[in-house]
Amino acid sequence: MQDPATRQIVFINAAHTLTHYGLLILATAVLGIVQQAPEAFGREFGPVLALGTGMFVLYGAGSLPMGWLAERFGRKALMAAFFLGAGGAMVMAGLATTPLLLGLSLAVMGAFSAIYHPIGTAMLVEAAGQRVGRAVGINGVFGNLGVALAPVVTALLAARLGWHAAFVAPGVISIALGLLYLREPAFDTAKAAGPQKPFPAIPPAVVRRAVAVLLTIAAVSGLVFNAFTLLLPKLMEERLASSPDLLPVVGLLAFLATLCGGLTQFTVGHLIDRRTLKSIFLPLAMVLVPAMALLAVAEGWVVLPLAALIAASVFGQVTVNETMTARYVAPALRTKLYSIRFAIGFLGAAAASPLIGFLHEATGGLTTPMLVLAGFGTLTFLCALVFPNREEELKPELWTRHAAAAAAPAE
Repeated sequence: MQDPATRQIVFINAAHTLTHYGLLILATAVLGIVQQAPEAFGREFGPVLALGTGMFVLYGAGSLPMGWLAERFGRKALMAAFFLGAGGAMVMAGLATTPLLLGLSLAVMGAFSAIYHPIGTAMLVEAAGQRVGRAVGINGVFGNLGVALAPVVTALLAARLGWHAAFVAPGVISIALGLLYLREPAFDTAKAAGPQKPFPAIPPAVVRRAVAVLLTIAAVSGLVFNAFTLLLPKLMEERLASSPDLLPVVGLLAFLATLCGGLTQFTVGHLIDRRTLKSIFLPLAMVLVPAMALLAVAEGWVVLPLAALIAASVFGQVTVNETMTARYVAPALRTKLYSIRFAIGFLGAAAASPLIGFLHEATGGLTTPMLVLAGFGTLTFLCALVFPNREEELKPELWTRHAAAAAAPAE
């Protein structure tokens, strides 16, 4: 690849894969930890899963200062820190011998992982120019690839080489990518995108409405997204493959379900460049609640298509939500809003690990957790209902015409 812009996008997409992969290693590795190291970590699923709480808290809270840090140190330095820091923390987690060390290592990984979304997404949107939907959709597929690969690869590594290898192997890959990224010259994504049309003058009331919905969705969807991806391997184990010898099968089933999410993100990314956000967001939100409620009580192989439907809804919404900022917020403010949005979203996500662990331990199953998630899904549907549905999203020049028409009588 001789094109610097292409190489830059490759690194951004790889970082997205690693971000979601790293955050979900524990969700499947815990099934191996309680089997392979019960003396050190115990035999209960919930307490070991809860060790990831610090990781998600720092993953969320760490997003807030990223806009300021990018202005101070530059985006390239932060992205290099992401690869090297998150990779080093994964290796530390793989070498942990006590719950405290594992929890601390995961927390460090969460802190470095907080870099990607505010910085990488802003870089991607700027480089995409007028084809934001397609670029975000493809980038979303790479993030979903991390979600999908985490359970299957982690399960295989834990079963064949032990749970330690499930953390060390991706950590080494992340460090290697970081060293390669350091060799890349500094790159201005805004210049690489070529001449850009001036951002339209959107009525402040419309912007406030869009941003209010966006930030509300961030908290709710962060919790639902993270909780669902965390409980998916356990769901497959309880409902489809309960034998300890079937750990790789559990990972494969979770992979198949989340693969549908990746396909949806790719499709949604292409639709976004041709349709308003609400026309895509509302159908996706409508599917979520009934599918969650059915999955709460489903048994046997019907679990797989229901999980796939939920994955399609949850991951498809991610692509829509990330495009909202590009459509309604001026470029100068995007990095800061991405920082705020992801901080809110990941703080919601941080609640997922202890919530699922507590509910599972209290009820002895996943029925109650799924019903709770269905309740949060209702809030997502309400957000979709009130989001603006404006044709100007696809033809930004109409914002200026409508503003001029509205001002004409006053002249």
